[in-house]
Amino acid sequence: MSPRYPLLLDLAGRRAVVVGGGPVAARRVGGLLDAGAVVTVVAPALCEDLAALVEPGRVEWVAREYAAGDLVGDLAGARVVQAATDDADTNAAVAAEAETAGIWCVRADDAKRSAAWTPATVRFDDVTVAVSAGRDPRRARRLKDRIATWLQSGELPLRRVRRTPGAGHVALVGGGPGDPGLITVRGRRLLADADVVVVDRLAPRALLDELDAEVEVVEAGKGPRAHALTQLEINDLLVARARAGQRVVRLKGGDPFVFGRGAEEALACARAGVPCEVVPGVTSAVAVPESVGIPVTHRAVARQFTVVSAHYARAGETPDWAGLAATEGTLVFLMGVGQLPALTEGLLRNGRPATTPVAVVERGTLPDQRTTTGTLATIAEVAAARGVRSPAVIVVGEVVDVAAELTALTAAAAEPAEAVEPAGAAGPAEGNAQGNADG
Repeated sequence: MSPRYPLLLDLAGRRAVVVGGGPVAARRVGGLLDAGAVVTVVAPALCEDLAALVEPGRVEWVAREYAAGDLVGDLAGARVVQAATDDADTNAAVAAEAETAGIWCVRADDAKRSAAWTPATVRFDDVTVAVSAGRDPRRARRLKDRIATWLQSGELPLRRVRRTPGAGHVALVGGGPGDPGLITVRGRRLLADADVVVVDRLAPRALLDELDAEVEVVEAGKGPRAHALTQLEINDLLVARARAGQRVVRLKGGDPFVFGRGAEEALACARAGVPCEVVPGVTSAVAVPESVGIPVTHRAVARQFTVVSAHYARAGETPDWAGLAATEGTLVFLMGVGQLPALTEGLLRNGRPATTPVAVVERGTLPDQRTTTGTLATIAEVAAARGVRSPAVIVVGEVVDVAAELTALTAAAAEPAEAVEPAGAAGPAEGNAQGNADG
């Protein structure tokens, strides 16, 4: 069999005929209307979906059975016809007449006898992907669904290379806690379409490997004690690049509005009249503890949690240790490794029990993540001995012990079960003894 020739038709303003009034015909009519075709339906009766299209005048309805000669008579001028009745003889007659009239005909009931057919189609933004799978509709649908997932996630590159700058904009994208798979679908799509990516030190670096070669990457390099660019310089850069017509992604670790200074950047764009979109990210304050089995809340243990930045911009500024020590729930500290001794001392001095469990999770959600545990009295010394380094999340509270219990139970469940002897089945010696006793 000769290979089929793929072809996209411009049906806008052109006549298309659908023979049939059932659900299959309704689906075909919907696709034709989306393409801008002028649709005529030939059927003695219509299903509910088709009737809903006739009433507002979106389609013309010829309320009768298809008749021989229609395609060169009442229905003349059609560019394409779809035979979608539940009667094979009628569909065959429509196809034969279409062939004689030189009109492409799609038979809904028999692709093998069709002069043309509609592929499984995926539309995303201005991209259309049509899938043909050897006239196997189920196979084609599976492929279509997989491609749709790739397009929506940004795994298939859709970045349009513009010869001249268009309207620029900024997207503040939360990259999540570290694992590149934890970025949102929207965030990945914007990255795939970017001209410039301004990236933080804590953003998932693996995402940069997916960028096209011509995408410019600007390292902002922000860390607790390292600022390759000042915040004002970053704001000015975002505005300038967007005004130059570029699509700018500001890629951050975690969530842009959780100690990410995202609001400052959004305000800078708004004041400059630059369109700015904020894409939420999975915050490391919750995801990193969760990745090692620590819930920030747990029934009968912690009903609330507080997220605190241990890094303060102004010298001499410190957290409200008295208020934090009095908090009954979980405390989560970000950017706190360098302040761990001061952190524990502040909580202890203000009445938090020395036996309070503490966990420090380094490089959370990444393959080399590591957890160091102790108490408020011991964690600073233990962390120093183990060489704990940023990036890390510090969790203070009884929820830390939940992880140990969860780990133990998970390990026990993974062990092979011991063979259990069925009830009533005795070993040979026991059976003989019982038999002798019974006489």
